Formats: sequence, C-alpha cells, structure tokens
Amino acid sequence: MSTYAVTGVASGIGAELMKILKVRGHTVIGFDKHEAAGADRFIQMDLDDPASIEAAAAQVDTSLDGLCNNAGVPPRDGWEELILSVNFLGQRQFMKAMLPHMKPGGCIANMASRAGQNWLANVDQNKRLAALTSKDQLAAFIVDEGLNPTTCYNLTKEAMILWTLGMQSELQALDLRANSISPAAVDTGILDDFKRAFGEKVDKNIKRAGRAGGPKEIAEIAAFILSPESHWMKGADLHIDGGMNAFKLSDELGLDGFRLN
Repeated sequence: MSTYAVTGVASGIGAELMKILKVRGHTVIGFDKHEAAGADRFIQMDLDDPASIEAAAAQVDTSLDGLCNNAGVPPRDGWEELILSVNFLGQRQFMKAMLPHMKPGGCIANMASRAGQNWLANVDQNKRLAALTSKDQLAAFIVDEGLNPTTCYNLTKEAMILWTLGMQSELQALDLRANSISPAAVDTGILDDFKRAFGEKVDKNIKRAGRAGGPKEIAEIAAFILSPESHWMKGADLHIDGGMNAFKLSDELGLDGFRLN
C-alpha cells in the first residue's frame, strides 16, 4: 500500500479524497488549518504562514508515493492578498518542502479550476506572479496588476496549471510527475462564493451541465491521478466540469457541423 499527503482535508474534495484513499488501504497524512479527523496522521498547517508551512513539512518523517495540493481559499471581498498567498505562494512553498520526501515514481496532483482556463492568454502576468518570493510583495503586485478577488483567484488557478507544466521536465529527472485537475461548480461549502464572484453564468453553466459536481467525483479522479495506474500522464490538465468547457468551446468555435443532428 502507498502513503499520500493531502492538503485541505477538513472538508470538501480533500476530505473525500482522504476517505477514498483510506478505503483502498493507503496511509494518508492530512494537512489543514482546521482540525480534521480521519487521517492516519494529521498535521496542522496554515498556507498563509511560511513558518507554519516549514514546521508542518518538518514533521513528515516518511516517504510519500503522492502529494495532492488541494487546499485553497475562494474569491471573497478583501481577500486579495490571502488568495494569492494561500492558493499559489503557500502551495509552491509546501510542495518544495515536501519534494525530498517523494519516492521515485511518485505523483503530484495540483488542484486548479475551470477558472484558470485562460492561462494561455495570461502567461506574462502569471510569470510576474511566479517571480514573487515573499508575501510582502503581494500588496504592491495587486495594485500594479489591478486585481480584485475574482481575478486573483483566476490568476492563482492559471498559475497552478502553468506550474504543473513548467516543472514537469525537472520532475522527470527525479522520476516524478505532476498533473493538474480543473473542476467547475463543485457542490461544497464555498459554491456560493463562486456564484457571487462569477455571477449568473455559474447557475447557467450548472443548468446546462445538469447539476453541480460532487466533491467525491473530483476526489475519485484525484485518486486515479495519484495512483501508479496513471503513470503515463505527465503535465496534463484534466477538465472535470460536467462538459462546461466543451459547451463553451463548441459555442465559441461554431461547431454546429460536428453536432449529432
């Protein structure tokens, strides 16, 4: 059996992923800012606090077959710095601190989002984000880039996808791999945050897809990505969105000639 580290295990996708891995007989080291039950070992960690990240990683004393960077915060008013800090800077610091614990052949799963699907158009802005090295730089960055909570969130999810792409060649040399997952409209406690942030198009997309996604459905995909069975998947971004991305592209590209009727 394998040993996996999962962040954000107190609720939502992270909690479901922990359950799935446990049922399959694996060992789970869970990380979260909030107390959580169910992991074989729970380590409290605040991704907004660099010292907390280093202290949490230092408590890991076993080799890992996989790591899921799942924790994050939603777009809320006044949270611009927190979003950039937790959803990207903190995730990046934690992954680097955990890398020495990864076994050859292991996998990293990065939780991105459909909100990050404009990454190709925003590569330059993402490069400027990636160049930041400290939380102290965030306030000026937000002003310079003209960001609000929603665009901060989008940017961090774009960065997760680009980060997955960018580090794959280095991981390859270590016999490791990374993939990202881009869910949309998942029925968790923060779905209302996304409805407020992205407006009526969230309800429109959910209606078109038939329903919101379930956290267990996303977690099942994450479990597969972490498993040896997905060993040939490297640097990929998976859309787990009930068809929302397909609907959008079909409309934009005018694919009427490719419809069934």
